[in-house]
Amino acid sequence: MMNSTLRELSCADDYDPNSMPVDKAREFIGKVLSPITDTERIHIRAALGRVVAEDIVSPIDVPGHDNSAMDGWAYRHADLAPGAVTTVMRRVGTSYAGKPYLGVVARCECVRIFTGAVMPEGCDTVAMQERVTVDGDKVHIPNDLKAGQNRRFRGEDLKTGAVAIRKGTLFTPAHLGLAASLGIGEIKVYRKLRVALFSTGDELKSIGSNLGVGEIYDSNRYTIYGMLTRAGCEPIDLGNFIDSPEEIRGAFQRAAACADVVVTSGGVSVGEADFIKQMLNELGEVLFWKIAMKPGRPMAYGKIQNAHFFGLPGNPVAVMVTFYQFVRSALATLQGRTDYALPPYVKAKLANNVKKLPGRTEFQRGVLTMGANGYEVRTTGDQGSGILSSMTQANCFVVLGTDVGGVEAGTVVDVQMFEGVM
Repeated sequence: MMNSTLRELSCADDYDPNSMPVDKAREFIGKVLSPITDTERIHIRAALGRVVAEDIVSPIDVPGHDNSAMDGWAYRHADLAPGAVTTVMRRVGTSYAGKPYLGVVARCECVRIFTGAVMPEGCDTVAMQERVTVDGDKVHIPNDLKAGQNRRFRGEDLKTGAVAIRKGTLFTPAHLGLAASLGIGEIKVYRKLRVALFSTGDELKSIGSNLGVGEIYDSNRYTIYGMLTRAGCEPIDLGNFIDSPEEIRGAFQRAAACADVVVTSGGVSVGEADFIKQMLNELGEVLFWKIAMKPGRPMAYGKIQNAHFFGLPGNPVAVMVTFYQFVRSALATLQGRTDYALPPYVKAKLANNVKKLPGRTEFQRGVLTMGANGYEVRTTGDQGSGILSSMTQANCFVVLGTDVGGVEAGTVVDVQMFEGVM
């Protein structure tokens, strides 16, 4: 049965399961989600793309010593001659990265130093080598540098005990390097989110089959599998099922028993919804069935037993649009991420006329480029929800709000980049 949160949402004053606005649907989904809590400890190389399950605290100062930010000459700034253009100092040694100069630096003495090398005791400033003139052991240091210039201080990046990587962060190559720089070889991450997927439809055939009249290959399952994999989930592909009560009931039961989330394609549009509802009412509850958007109007969200359920449309483009606008962010929350957000819209000038009727938010496929006067965007042509090739040509969504009608070329519109969404 429906849990208390779902029940409260379905009783809300602005709740409409047959025409849920895009922003409201995101809000309602977000209120139902609770991150997984199971964790495992793995090597940092295996942690790429995983979600950090506890704060990673620096066990050391980074850097561990004052050091030079560039190749040059280390000296004591107080030794500069007042009123002069340069000050002549005597070279007394060299400090290499990993092999510091350990001698004493007296007044008006300097040390040749390389990037990352330890600052000699008594020196506080580094003159970059391009600005220094050397004559034997005499070094002419420019007088216009500020005290402490080109010097990195111990603990400047991280101090011992500081949080280096926060819980809920997606572990990236930069985090991999940072962890290694702290001497940390293993970290705790949340287990991978298990997501069961299947397609429904009598017309669907698997790759390798011969197509009969009216039959098509099941591409949606492969698209969803790819999106789930890229999102860092563990996909569980249950295949495709014919439109039969027994088949669909069994698919839902298997999916809910083995996964945290169930994602389906097909079977939620008008004419099929009553049949699917019958199956789902036996096992759980659905919060809404339709979104006021195009493409992707027939999309369902709810719970099947303890698993979250996303019923995506059957049209290939609608599958991708609904996944990236709703499912992707929900998965990130369930994974324990606290750093995920849909990329912000950018403004771009429309290069072609766009047809649209008011009443629904539209996500049209577009190609964003940088023109002489800023961003420009053109749509990919026919915006039919079955034209999957348009998604391979595009690099963004042109987002047209609910109240917007047809838009003329030259109008500034909102654009959502694929980078960060996909």
